Amino acid sequence: MSYKLYAIRYATNQGRQRYENFIGMKADPHDTPLAMDFFVWLAIGYGRVILIDTGCDEQTCKKRGNDFLRCPSDGLRSLGIEPHQVDTVIVTHLHWDHAGNFDLFPNATFHACPIEIQHAVSPCMCNSFMRAPYDVDHICSFIRLLYAERVRYHRGVTEIAPGLTVHEVGGHSPGLQFAAVETNRGRVAIASDAMHYFDNMLLLRPYPVVHDIPSYFAAIDSVTAVAETENHIVPGHDPSIMRLYPAASPNTQGIVVRLDVMPNIGT
Repeated sequence: MSYKLYAIRYATNQGRQRYENFIGMKADPHDTPLAMDFFVWLAIGYGRVILIDTGCDEQTCKKRGNDFLRCPSDGLRSLGIEPHQVDTVIVTHLHWDHAGNFDLFPNATFHACPIEIQHAVSPCMCNSFMRAPYDVDHICSFIRLLYAERVRYHRGVTEIAPGLTVHEVGGHSPGLQFAAVETNRGRVAIASDAMHYFDNMLLLRPYPVVHDIPSYFAAIDSVTAVAETENHIVPGHDPSIMRLYPAASPNTQGIVVRLDVMPNIGT
């Protein structure tokens, strides 16, 4: 038995230049754009409906200069899944684009790394630069879930459900974790922001928002070690995902792609 696995695109930023996405890459007048897409991921199997990250709302997305395409919950509905059917949410980290919309999933238990929330409410948040990747309303919503006994914390490697594990790595944020999901094509690593783009791995250049660079590179090593092959790695923001994988159905073109089939490497 295995999971059906999907990527749901909910926002995009088509205006980013390539050099903006990698530390140490200088601006070049001949540089080409490298868009940033924003995703949540859905695993269905073993009688479970598991959402990996929850995206954010339109106001938060637009305030930060991105184009909001649809509520992540509408992406779920395009697959015939209502938000109340989600029983498990994996919070890879608490940055603004991954950790909103918690209230849309009333029946879910939320799984996170404790280091992440400890950082998000630590004294370093007195510094505006340090708190920039976080949204205060999202953090307050997470704490409400905690007080409602709907949060489960994990360190290291933990099996969340049969055939689905989370792996604490840090790097991009202190408590970042990625997910590994067993599918018909093998074990797929949903890297989240352990790598925003394939080129973070291929060029060994971190994304500019990074908490600890040695841990960032160690996280890439962990993702590649867990994934069946490099073709089983799904970066967190790479727009090529929408080209590499087929739409889940004719009416989800540009919205939802299947990750439980091999990518079309030639495209």
